[in-house]
Amino acid sequence: MRKRLFAFALALPLAACGQTGDLEPVEGTSLPPAPYGADQPLTAAELLETDPQAVPERSVELRQESEEREDDPFDLPPES
Repeated sequence: MRKRLFAFALALPLAACGQTGDLEPVEGTSLPPAPYGADQPLTAAELLETDPQAVPERSVELRQESEEREDDPFDLPPES
């Protein structure tokens, strides 16, 4: 049990390590070609930016506070 705990304690800091440098394509490959109408291909950082359509922001809050709902004429009890 102690050996497992010791191994886990040693592995945890290593698992937290991450790459802090810039991303580069794998050897033998290149970045995707430039989009239509662009002069130069996009950099790795530009490729990682999300498009506004991919992560839209909510423009209207539907309910600001707890509000009583209006009566729904179609909310009928089940028939027996």
